[in-house]
Amino acid sequence: MTSQPQSGQSGPQYTHGHHASVIKSHSWRTAANSVGYLLPRLKATDRILDIGCGPGTITCDLASEHVAQGSVVGLDASESVIAQANKTAKERGISNIEFVAGDAYHLSYEDGSFDVVACHQVLQHVNDPVGLLKEMKRVCKKGGIVAARESDYDGFVWYPQSDGLDEWRRVYRTVARGNGGEPNAGRMTHVWAKQAGFTNIKCSSSSWCYSTDEEKKWWSGTWAERVSVDGSALGKTALEKGVVNGKEDLENLAKAWREWGAHEDGWFQVPSGEVICINE
Repeated sequence: MTSQPQSGQSGPQYTHGHHASVIKSHSWRTAANSVGYLLPRLKATDRILDIGCGPGTITCDLASEHVAQGSVVGLDASESVIAQANKTAKERGISNIEFVAGDAYHLSYEDGSFDVVACHQVLQHVNDPVGLLKEMKRVCKKGGIVAARESDYDGFVWYPQSDGLDEWRRVYRTVARGNGGEPNAGRMTHVWAKQAGFTNIKCSSSSWCYSTDEEKKWWSGTWAERVSVDGSALGKTALEKGVVNGKEDLENLAKAWREWGAHEDGWFQVPSGEVICINE
């Protein structure tokens, strides 16, 4: 549940893109570390739709470990990412799963097709999160669950203090909003759910935390790659749109990430807001 769906209308640009550094980061995600708020509500026979499934690591966990008697469909806009997700499922020998490329604003499923419809770190990247939630609601059965988890960039906290990471956050927020997204989606997801017509909404929050040497090396390394002009869409867009003054600015952002990752006391928290919406 990672990659942004594209609408049929002129929609936003996915801020991260599908660079190898982005897919590497998304492939770290598991059902346990990313959708723990949803897992206790699942039944073994559920049929799940995972919107914006990305490389499919969460999706595969759901199919193999949590709904073994049911089935899971993972949907993403990127054909290349879907191919990788299919490869992952095949390598893990998971048969109750299907990955498809498609438009999350115009799902090709009948009303009430799924017991659970979920997305992870998707609403923050789209220009009509309410419309997307409405479509998720449409294909969810009555009494079923629509679930979403979104991070909140203004809530990111790190140690030690870093002017370079402060600048990175400014650059990211500017690019993301310029692309039509909302980087502080975590605090707003419950409001979007109300606007989509849900009345039974359960809110929660949880965080990722990076503090071990291995975690810091991995987290800082993926972001140092992403902000590079030769890396993900983030750095390229920041340069093209004048959010940074030149390649040197991007190099300084990457340097700030590497310095944080090498600090013996480095610590980084990524909070996310979560909603469980009962489709009444």
